[in-house]
Amino acid sequence: LRPIEVNEAELAVEALGAVPTGGHFFGEPHTLERYATAFYQPMLSNWQNYEAWQEAGGLDATARATRLWKKALEDYVEPTIDIAVREALEAYVARRKEAIGQGEP
Repeated sequence: LRPIEVNEAELAVEALGAVPTGGHFFGEPHTLERYATAFYQPMLSNWQNYEAWQEAGGLDATARATRLWKKALEDYVEPTIDIAVREALEAYVARRKEAIGQGEP
């Protein structure tokens, strides 16, 4: 989440010119220098080939997501909060629920 730099190295004009029509950039030194850090890898994607994916259990996105949320709940540690702040927040939530008609029955 940092601002992009606009300079000759980042614009890669030379790399763009070096790849012929129909070619690819993965063999270009410019791409290889940046590949590991330039792309965001989503938490649920699986970049294995099919055979490796099958050997690892063949988990689809739903199964991977389920593992992630269960692990997050397992690892969760409630942050410490001042008792007065907690009470004020709970009172605020109760007032808001009452105001929108979702108060306790």
